[in-house]
Amino acid sequence: MRKKKDIILENVGIEAVAAEGKALAKIDGAVLFVQFAVPGDIVDVKVTKKKKNYMEGYILRIVSPSRHRLQPLCSHFGICGGCKWQPLPYEMQLQAKQQQVYDQLVRIGHLDIPEIQPIVPSERTTGYRNKLEFTFSNRRWIEAGEDPEGIAPEDRVGLGFHVGRFFDKVLDIRHCHLQEEPSNEIRLFIRKYAVSHGLEFFDIRNHNGFLRNMIVRNNLRGDVLLILCFYHEDTAARTALLDAVSEAFPQIKSLWYVINGKANDSIADQECILYKGDDAIYEEMEGLKFRIGPKSFYQTNSRQALRLYGVAREFAALTGNETVYDLYTGTGTIAQFVSSRAARVIGIEYVPEAIADARLNAEGNGITNCEFFAGDMKDVLTDEFIAAHGHPDVIILDPPRAGIHPDVAEVILKAAPRRIVYVSCNPASQARDLAIFSNRYRITAVRPVDMFPHTHHVENVCALELAE
Repeated sequence: MRKKKDIILENVGIEAVAAEGKALAKIDGAVLFVQFAVPGDIVDVKVTKKKKNYMEGYILRIVSPSRHRLQPLCSHFGICGGCKWQPLPYEMQLQAKQQQVYDQLVRIGHLDIPEIQPIVPSERTTGYRNKLEFTFSNRRWIEAGEDPEGIAPEDRVGLGFHVGRFFDKVLDIRHCHLQEEPSNEIRLFIRKYAVSHGLEFFDIRNHNGFLRNMIVRNNLRGDVLLILCFYHEDTAARTALLDAVSEAFPQIKSLWYVINGKANDSIADQECILYKGDDAIYEEMEGLKFRIGPKSFYQTNSRQALRLYGVAREFAALTGNETVYDLYTGTGTIAQFVSSRAARVIGIEYVPEAIADARLNAEGNGITNCEFFAGDMKDVLTDEFIAAHGHPDVIILDPPRAGIHPDVAEVILKAAPRRIVYVSCNPASQARDLAIFSNRYRITAVRPVDMFPHTHHVENVCALELAE
């Protein structure tokens, strides 16, 4: 079989930012999508995919950098797969996210919306995450310029992030700028300890080894919750490692471990065992305290969560007399955030542990006008549930990326609240759902919020009013 000849495009002018963190150029009427490019770059591109109307490729050489191009902050840029917009000035990132919302709602979704309010920028563009997960691998990603044959056995292991689309490839992270210290210090300490004590890093492909993954959570006060996940139990080795970490880092206020022998890394269905310290750390927002346990859902940008919920509360336009339904309530953050301006708030969430946290949060905050219910949204939110718990004047919903189930949309339409506030991390699924409501509701306000600088991800909040 004859090998396909590589397609190399020279002196390509990058014109604009595109979806999913890419940039685009036009080549003989076809669109070319290029990773890690900046508008104004002149680049040589190797084409990796060629279809009738578009191509994809990557930069072989920057012939002439754009005047906008920045030096990436992170030494792992381009390999780890995260923070793809580091070369793009933050103002241009915000413009691209605002455009993304417009494109999904108007250009693609054909929705009738008012002028989109200016995107809310993130207060910080580094150190903004309160949760990171790192994976152990006995065969780390070998970087360009390294001699695979000359790497010592102790340097073949890695503790870091998965590389791009490769499920079994892990990049050994030296420094990540996404989370404040001691996140990097804890990870590097554990890696060094594991190597020096001969602890086996996980073999992702063959499913064996001892150390599997670790999760670092923190709050704005600097308290840390650490979860270490092991593939099998080795009481002596596990205890020694946990004791060493605890002694080295007094900031760890809550230390947990998990024995996870199943096929995937998720701990949602696993028992988290408290080894030392408190059973949670706490985040504060406008005087309210929210419990963060090993499985708790909390917005991963704590500072920006306050701004996001502020937009949602403003769009809800509460007077103090309303019954509010907070769908996909998580640990009840939005529900409690709006509770002081509502008569009653009903929160519904799929994850029972999250609802348990929501109830504890409400009790700890002295909030008595919130009730929380656990179950699949399409099964819980029924006509009978609404009859039993009161008609919603306002519905706030913050669903997963996939959006809402058609049955849920149908119940909302039947309930016909005066106002709906739709918070979404995926403007595409949000646009699809808003179209379902468009016959009975008009969109009165739209505002994006940037939760994840240096990525293409954006949150968007829409307010809907029942048409008269």
